[in-house]
Amino acid sequence: MSRGRSEESQKKRLVASVCAVALFLGFLYVYNGSLFGSRNSGSSALDYGSRSLKRLGASYLGSDDTDTKQDLSSTFGDGDDDIIPKSFPVCDDSHSELIPCLDRHFIYQMRLKLDLSLMEHYERHCPPQERRFNCLIPPPPGYKVPIKWPQSRDEVWKANIPHTHLAHEKSDQNWMIVKGQKIVFPGGGTHFHHGADKYIAHMANMLNFTNNKLNNDGNLRTVLDVGCGVASFGGYLLGSNIIAMSLAPNDVHQNQIQFALERGIPAYLAVLGTKRLPYPSRSFELAHCSRCRIDWLQRDGILLLELDRLLRPGGYFAYSSPEAYAQDEEDLRIWREMSALVGRMCWRIAAKKDQTVIWQKPLTNDCYMEREADTQPPLCQSDDDPNAVWGVNMEACITPYSEREYLFFLMRFRI
Repeated sequence: MSRGRSEESQKKRLVASVCAVALFLGFLYVYNGSLFGSRNSGSSALDYGSRSLKRLGASYLGSDDTDTKQDLSSTFGDGDDDIIPKSFPVCDDSHSELIPCLDRHFIYQMRLKLDLSLMEHYERHCPPQERRFNCLIPPPPGYKVPIKWPQSRDEVWKANIPHTHLAHEKSDQNWMIVKGQKIVFPGGGTHFHHGADKYIAHMANMLNFTNNKLNNDGNLRTVLDVGCGVASFGGYLLGSNIIAMSLAPNDVHQNQIQFALERGIPAYLAVLGTKRLPYPSRSFELAHCSRCRIDWLQRDGILLLELDRLLRPGGYFAYSSPEAYAQDEEDLRIWREMSALVGRMCWRIAAKKDQTVIWQKPLTNDCYMEREADTQPPLCQSDDDPNAVWGVNMEACITPYSEREYLFFLMRFRI
């Protein structure tokens, strides 16, 4: 009797389990449209991405496809309130390196009137709504899972960044080397062929920092590296507990920032042009320029004044360039004029050795107050907000410290 009840109980449990599995499989079928999914789901997604790019980017590419408009209407609805995409499609493979607001093709198509001498063509110019893509940028063919940090500082997969011309162009400067399926970074740069680590230690030694460590017992923590190349300088600073933001423009070396990001080094595309960099004032303890090819004397020193806005009280500007050591007539002229400019900005030379000079910003407003009334560059107007940055034009003026600001840095860094 007991045995019969046990068998009956087992049958009930079995039936219940089968029903549960059936319901679950039915749910999967309804949700995904297929029990096991399409074998061609990857290629279908790419095909859909290509079709969607033609639909969503038709106006950007100059197309006037009636079928495209009908597809859009059926997919997203007719009214503005109905435009709720079901998912983001994948862009066409030919746009694997599209940077929407830094797209040269868009600038050419729109015939934007930009001042090339001010680097406006390297600044952000976003397309209007009707010309924007609404798809995901695909990875390059053969893309691999990126190598993890810290190994990625020294090597990345070549397939992930299919550009090798920089390796040939900078082969004499030890930037990078192509080895089989990988790109290797020896740590060199235009001004530090023997490695960023030795160059960083040299800078710390110039400033008499403890144990030749540039972080100066934790007092130097953030660095802005202008014209960074492949960002080896910023990559080696991470080992010293210093975070560097490396920036470079989207120029003929546009992929240099791709290398930096693939290596796991903080970096972004930007240029010192007409707009303030997107950081509030006093964001960095040190700014660095190594052969960055920037004309610091232009427009009354406005680019140096942008660095001044970004540096904290007592912050440093490390400048490695021929003007700091060469003896030809043109370099000497630039050096004299640059020295006079930073002198009027109340910067002083903290150290100068070999190919590098390091200037230091003043700790207080005393020097500013002691200048002659008509000294250039002037102090900024009291209503100027040094922390307003997005889309704000640079100003050729010096931002003095507020009392609260000075006291904060005095306490924080035990100056």
